[in-house]
Amino acid sequence: MTAAAPGSPGDDTWVVVPLYQEATAVGDVVRELRRTFPQVVCVDDGSTDGSAEQARRAGARVVRHCINLGQGAALQTGFDFALRDASARFVVTFDADGQHRVEDAVAMVQRLRDGEADVVFGSRFLDGRTEVPRLRRVVLRSAVHYTNLTTGVRLTDAHNGLRALSRRAVGSLRITHHRMAHASEIVSLVGRSGLPWVEQPVEIRYTDYSRAKGQSLLNSVNILVETILG
Repeated sequence: MTAAAPGSPGDDTWVVVPLYQEATAVGDVVRELRRTFPQVVCVDDGSTDGSAEQARRAGARVVRHCINLGQGAALQTGFDFALRDASARFVVTFDADGQHRVEDAVAMVQRLRDGEADVVFGSRFLDGRTEVPRLRRVVLRSAVHYTNLTTGVRLTDAHNGLRALSRRAVGSLRITHHRMAHASEIVSLVGRSGLPWVEQPVEIRYTDYSRAKGQSLLNSVNILVETILG
């Protein structure tokens, strides 16, 4: 188990990691996170490959769904778990497949600490670090356009799993779309709440593993379809 440094700046932050069939990657993801954020909860959404045990061995708290409910449901379970800790001031959502960078999460939480906003959305389109395949870029841009049109919140990347939220923001959200449409629902809920939000440039690491585990063009199309059908 990798211990976090005493007095870590992440002591008042919970990282929520939706987890489904990621036994190959989640251990490394949790160990890397816990060097900065000691409090990591993985919500195992009905995995059958030992993902929960790998996350637990790496030092995460693990909450399990008996059946696969979807990423939105896993996030809501993680939010409920984090809010039970009275010392939690911030919550970060972070993917289990290794595509997100801890450094980006740190920068996003710092913006919350500085009082800039209650919600920080990660965006892969605000700088040139992420090389998004052309067809995937077209589909994701279409999803962003639809989300912006229907929610009134103008984002550049509405389906990025890296977010940072204040306790107040987490407490005001209730995710009811359990699968991919949850991302647009979160944007809509933030827009209706009136909570201040900002975007943060982040890098998405498209590895061979992450592509095989759901970063394909087909998955992008699924995101767009679920967003429209809601």
